[in-house]
Amino acid sequence: MDLISTLKGSNMEHYFPAGWDLEKIDNCCSHRPEEVLERQPFWNKDFVPVPCDNDTVFGMMMGHEIALNIKEARDEEKKLVFILPVGPMGMYRWLVYFLKEWKISCKHVWGFNMDEWSDAEGNTLNPSDPGSFQYGMEAALYGPLGELTVPVNQRNFATRKNLPCYSEKIAALKAENARLITVFGIGRVFHIAFWEPQFAAEFSGTDEWKKSNYRLGAKLHPLTIEQNALHSFKSRTTRVPCFANTIGPGLFLQSDRIIGGCDGTYSRGLMWQGMSLWVTLRYGPDMWVPSSLMPTLPGKLFFIRDLAGPLEPDLN
Repeated sequence: MDLISTLKGSNMEHYFPAGWDLEKIDNCCSHRPEEVLERQPFWNKDFVPVPCDNDTVFGMMMGHEIALNIKEARDEEKKLVFILPVGPMGMYRWLVYFLKEWKISCKHVWGFNMDEWSDAEGNTLNPSDPGSFQYGMEAALYGPLGELTVPVNQRNFATRKNLPCYSEKIAALKAENARLITVFGIGRVFHIAFWEPQFAAEFSGTDEWKKSNYRLGAKLHPLTIEQNALHSFKSRTTRVPCFANTIGPGLFLQSDRIIGGCDGTYSRGLMWQGMSLWVTLRYGPDMWVPSSLMPTLPGKLFFIRDLAGPLEPDLN
């Protein structure tokens, strides 16, 4: 007896995105923890999942990876474009640490925040609001870097006015031989940024889906709302906006490299991101599971080792 066998006639019957294969999702999660690193046919030859022992190690390793790419681009005299998330966040403290230790300036770096809370029309929170992603980035990265920071005119946030300009700005930088790196987390519904799985129903196929660069006032899935209530709003579901501005696959699939992170563990053996990790690594590319496209790109996906499971009942 489980969700799949009891789904019909329940309140959950029409809750999940229509294109999800729940049995396939469950099968992705049934493997032994030691199998999580087994290479899959659809992975890019230069894609590597990287286990981390705990949250501190996770933040340090992911921050080091971002910092190293900044250093390498500077040494090669290349412009570097980052698509950046607000979550996971622990890596930014370490990124700042390494750049300051190495005395690496970010004058050659352009930052594009991948998403921001909004209303249905794409109007965003005031940047001074502690819940806004712009506030989070200024507080965690741009401010602490001090004189080494990314120039103000090279920081981009997903506002109603600026988000539609991302594609043109990034294309112009890539035309100047800039390198594009997407840094990301993975959502409970396998989203990248706030590109939700149910959006797939609006497209004739994957090729059309892959051309979408952004969405203003994206309607968020209930699981996304609750995920953010737990992790960003101290459990206050009533504080979470129901819409967001977000980049789409037309941008993040352009990446020359990716740097991903899954840090969704709690204390006492609790977690929320084990299924997200396994499905990303095993499902195979599918527009209904946006994160399943990320292993097709070169780069690294850092994850806290406990997320590999085993994903079996453990009553708390």
